[in-house]
Amino acid sequence: MEQQKNFSKKATKRKRAPLSKHHHMTIRWDEFIGDAGDELAIDASLKERAAIVGRIGILMLACGTGAWRVRNSMNSIARVLGLTCTADVGLVSIEYTCVELDESYTQTLALATSGVNTSKLTDLEWFVREFERHGRQMTISDIHYLIDQIRAKSGLYKPPVLGLAAALACSAFVFLLGGGLVEMICAFIGAGFGNYVRAKMNQHKITLFAGIFVSVAVACLMYMVSFRGIEALFSVSSRHEAGYIGAMLFVIPGFPFITSGLDIAKLDMRSGLERMTHALTIIIVATMVGWLTAMSINFKPEDFIPLQLTSWQLLALRLPASFCGVFGFSLMFNSSPKLASTAGIIGALANTLRLELVDFTNVPPAAAAFAGALLAGLLASVLGRKAGYPRISLTVPAIVIMVPGLYMYRAVYNIGLNSISVGAYWLTQATLIVLALPLGLIAARILTDPKWRYSD
Repeated sequence: MEQQKNFSKKATKRKRAPLSKHHHMTIRWDEFIGDAGDELAIDASLKERAAIVGRIGILMLACGTGAWRVRNSMNSIARVLGLTCTADVGLVSIEYTCVELDESYTQTLALATSGVNTSKLTDLEWFVREFERHGRQMTISDIHYLIDQIRAKSGLYKPPVLGLAAALACSAFVFLLGGGLVEMICAFIGAGFGNYVRAKMNQHKITLFAGIFVSVAVACLMYMVSFRGIEALFSVSSRHEAGYIGAMLFVIPGFPFITSGLDIAKLDMRSGLERMTHALTIIIVATMVGWLTAMSINFKPEDFIPLQLTSWQLLALRLPASFCGVFGFSLMFNSSPKLASTAGIIGALANTLRLELVDFTNVPPAAAAFAGALLAGLLASVLGRKAGYPRISLTVPAIVIMVPGLYMYRAVYNIGLNSISVGAYWLTQATLIVLALPLGLIAARILTDPKWRYSD
């Protein structure tokens, strides 16, 4: 009875924060510190050290990186703190256990949604490297302070800049698909407005499906409005309407698509399958909305009007167009301008190689995609090591421009019109290319990364 009274007195002394009323409740990490804030981390309790491991893991996951990188970072922190860590990583959740001698501590952490932030990912990887060097001399409060500083960093760009980034990327995308100046201008306007709307909706925490639905519809409608204006002013051919597909390509889920293949390659089946399902869901919703919008405004995904360019002129234009496309996508992933430029250089070389192989050799598109992804992975290994950037922050923007969004849309469009054989053809082509892209990165990773090469 006396022990119960003492416990009650201690409990009333501690002032608890009000509980969150949101669907996803926030963890108060400061409560894990307790009175041990000035204690060296290596001397802290198992629970306090495990909380540090978990915070790093969930922040890495929130940046969009794959399960292998999340687990590797958690293991690096755990080793310095004298712990053994096992983790089961999904798309938005982690279940992990930290073990020390005969004691263990298990915790489950979850995110409200999935996103991508390459700038924050770069900071976290820097933190992990520095922690491996100096972590044994850091206190609990010092570590949580640094983690709080990284966690509090907001996006680098406001919605208008993100709209311009999407406009740049999608207009370049349209040219690489075969479109001309009219399609590029209209795609620039459509994608710019579409991604601006999506960014504003993300600011207000609007759910994923609503954001995709509205932003894709806005992009297609703005393409139609701008095209009708150009058509009325300059009497251009109605075949230029085909570029509306490019205006909606800013929704391509490059990070979950690519990381799903990487995770499956490392037998992280839970994360890989969840990421693949997430990516397919986005694509299905986006293509369905695009199809419904196109049907309502009577747009058809016809072939582009051939460009009157020589082989050398096309090559000279593909390099800057690929750079601009990758640079724009990288900014949408919250990369710094320097990081985005590095990814742009890699993408310009890799994507141009892919397109040249398709146009001037008998190499099938899927094999050309493999070669382009392989080159992107090899270049990212060299440049990323010199610049200190996470490899995935360079490779995913560099090859997302290779994702066959046009093929995917044509597959859904034709299936929606009951042209099953035509839809199946485009779907097969898209599937082969999508499978080839992560395989190229996997091959590059095996060749250049000893830690990734082995299962143990």
